[in-house]
Amino acid sequence: MLKKADTTEIDEIVDLLKKADQPRSDFVKLMDTFNDPYLVLISCILSLRTNDKTTYPATLRMLELGKTPEDFAKCDVKKLEQAIYPVGFYANKAKQIIELSQKLVNEYDSKVPESIDEMIKFNGVGRKTANLVMSRGFNKPAICVDVHVHRIFNRLGYIKTKSPEETEFALRAKLPVKHWIDINTLLVTHGQNVCKPTKPACEQCPINKLCKKCI
Repeated sequence: MLKKADTTEIDEIVDLLKKADQPRSDFVKLMDTFNDPYLVLISCILSLRTNDKTTYPATLRMLELGKTPEDFAKCDVKKLEQAIYPVGFYANKAKQIIELSQKLVNEYDSKVPESIDEMIKFNGVGRKTANLVMSRGFNKPAICVDVHVHRIFNRLGYIKTKSPEETEFALRAKLPVKHWIDINTLLVTHGQNVCKPTKPACEQCPINKLCKKCI
């Protein structure tokens, strides 16, 4: 395992993944175009427990109904359900987005709070979502840990953790801040294309020479 002070190897890993330029899913590319914390937030809610191929068209249909907290605060729940179906738990997510939007309008001057601790007070918003909003919405250093980030960093041997939340705090202590914003997109893309949960394509991996699973 790397020592905290030694960033040479992780710098090389990030550089190789950037140079590999693996194809990103349409949903990941869409999220990368958002500069609005609110759009990142509600799109991330849709993506939970749903694959990107389903989430992408659902997000586009949702955005036809509105793009601001005011729009969705007054949105009919059945109309929103129809727009986002068949994402997982679509009825619960429609209700959650509307209630969250109403709370933003009524209590936060229609602005997403620029704080992870404040965001996780919202129903259904966990640290993964809050970190993504901080990094992609506010362009501030934050580490969004999903199953891909958790799996790949443990396979690399960079950390040894048992849960995504444990991974987040391990990375906060060890990963150079300069990599925080980009690491989620890089590893999600790598996890979808190469380092899959089962049968990872290690022979095609651009970082296999640095992976403890491969060497």
